[in-house]
Amino acid sequence: MIDSASASSHRRWSTSRYAYVREVPAWTTEEFGSSHEGAVGVLLADGTVPASVFFDTGSGADGQSVSHWSVYDGQIARGPRAAALRAACSCGWNGPEHRLDWDMIGEQKPAEAAHGTADTCMEDWDTHTADVEQAAIPLPETVTVLLAQVQEQVEKLAKTSPLAAVRAARRLEVTAEQVGYWPAHDARQDTTAEQAAAALGLNEDAARKLMARFGGWSPYR
Repeated sequence: MIDSASASSHRRWSTSRYAYVREVPAWTTEEFGSSHEGAVGVLLADGTVPASVFFDTGSGADGQSVSHWSVYDGQIARGPRAAALRAACSCGWNGPEHRLDWDMIGEQKPAEAAHGTADTCMEDWDTHTADVEQAAIPLPETVTVLLAQVQEQVEKLAKTSPLAAVRAARRLEVTAEQVGYWPAHDARQDTTAEQAAAALGLNEDAARKLMARFGGWSPYR
């Protein structure tokens, strides 16, 4: 399980955390990837999710649609005002609502004044992914410890011999392919796509592709 203290080491940003008008920063974990991609979601006063805000750059069709939470400040020529922020995950999960105090925000930029609220949403999503990991099929402690030891030793090797570490990483790839082949075939016979996805903590499409990669068959069969 990824605890709150170590969650940041397992999280990846799909784009810059401080992107303001280009993309919604997305959070992913190493293991679950896009199956549980998180971001800060916006709710309006009526509880609905707003559409993207269109920024007219003055070049006709070259405007830009933006859904970053900080653009929902209710200013003229922009989108509506956000009433609350919440974590949202690509799996359909949504975190608790965190109301925004616009009297306190005042004339400040939302990206600065409400940054702490956005960070709270990220923490909510961290808890969600920890729950996903807890719900996935458990690994024996001996395997978990062994994998951690291998990672530690390869990282230590990288400090003295980077090429040797690369070779070790390649050997791990080969080993994964070898040990995953027959289990993938057996699991394909014994479980449904829904069951496999739940056990792996992935969506069905990602689980299907993972099983196909290890089993050596086309994911579209």
